[in-house]
Amino acid sequence: MAIPAVVDTLLREQNIQYDIAAIAGTPENAVQVALLHDGEHRLHVLYPAGYLLDLNALRQQSGWDLRAMSPKQVHDMCQRRNLQHVPAVPNAMGLPTLVDKTLLSANGIVLRSGGDDNVLYLRTDQFQQSLAQAVIGEFAVDLHTLERNAFDAIDDVEQINHAVANFTQLRVKQRLEETLEMPPLPETAQRILKLRVDPHADVRDLCNLVEMDPPLAAQVISWATSPYYGYTGKIKSVHDAVVRVLGFEVVLNLALGLALGKSLKAPKDNPQGFTSYWQQAVYCATAVESLVGCIPTAQRPEVGIAYLTGLLHNFGHLLMAEVFTPYFSTYCRFQEANPFVGYPSIERFLLGITRDQMAGWLLRLWSMPEEVCVGLRYQNDAEYAGPEHQYANLVYVAMRLLRRHGIGNAPLESIPLEVFERLHLNPVKADQAIQHVVDASEEIIAQI
Repeated sequence: MAIPAVVDTLLREQNIQYDIAAIAGTPENAVQVALLHDGEHRLHVLYPAGYLLDLNALRQQSGWDLRAMSPKQVHDMCQRRNLQHVPAVPNAMGLPTLVDKTLLSANGIVLRSGGDDNVLYLRTDQFQQSLAQAVIGEFAVDLHTLERNAFDAIDDVEQINHAVANFTQLRVKQRLEETLEMPPLPETAQRILKLRVDPHADVRDLCNLVEMDPPLAAQVISWATSPYYGYTGKIKSVHDAVVRVLGFEVVLNLALGLALGKSLKAPKDNPQGFTSYWQQAVYCATAVESLVGCIPTAQRPEVGIAYLTGLLHNFGHLLMAEVFTPYFSTYCRFQEANPFVGYPSIERFLLGITRDQMAGWLLRLWSMPEEVCVGLRYQNDAEYAGPEHQYANLVYVAMRLLRRHGIGNAPLESIPLEVFERLHLNPVKADQAIQHVVDASEEIIAQI
């Protein structure tokens, strides 16, 4: 197995011996890498896998307002050095290297080589030898301290941190309850919710409601004419869309999801390199719908509610931008610098609360279906097995399988087998269902 010439030459010049291996997954002693800049300065940053890169700490230590380089900038730099991806080898990018001091105490180090899937293994002393020209700092936060659900602190410092987190959550809830900036449930959504619980509602009632909102009517017709649904006839009205293609339940839930999604303005600033809000919403809804079709009929959750949960799964993104406008750009920069970290960990670190908590709380306040509230609240919790868990677990699976294809913002991580078992979902069939969704990307995006 070979490694890129630029990396091999660099290590040989420093008389550093290394072993080459092909390792699946991310070992505990692996090194994570990022390329940052502030427009004038550029840095090659190394820190432990399973940690969050803290841009605020980097700003304090360097005096520079750093952010992640764009995917194109990273690609161009790698091409110039004949690399397939950024190696985690100090100075391999020809840039100043900054290393988190946590790596110095690791028992052996696993480094990405910059080519294929091969990694380098260095003994601790060899790795420290490679840091002769690097700068050591403290700027990484252990994700386990952010993801822990139970309070098991044993000293005063952790207890104080826990109290501060609780205080922050109370302040957020108070702001959600009292702020005048938070919009009420949109009128169209209120009408749709009333229609959902009306046992006498029929297609005519639904069509009349949708047609009262011209943009919504146009979106429903666009959905029905999408090649994804394979209807070859002409769709001239909302009635045609409901009766001939989509069906009553799909249009009802689609209309509700669109009405809620448009109740908040999409932020102008977003993390670079991630799927946009509406694209992600449609991908998730379609993926969840496909996964439901793979579940045996006896255990299958309600497909309409599952679709709506997928369509609204990222509603908290809009909510966070609305409530925490001054902090949203900071979140975006953190997500760019930590592309493999789930957004809940970043939000807990920055705010002490997550978008999922806020969205679940607000939708419950708006009297949305409990299945949807639960689905949004626990969509990133692989262990959630409580009431209505199917809807949260479906989004969990859908977003992680989509991310393997570069879609969405879920972390790149394996899905525990017990999640599939809880859903009565075959992992192989789930992969095939998501592949079908990915293959239909052009048709799905055309719906938006």
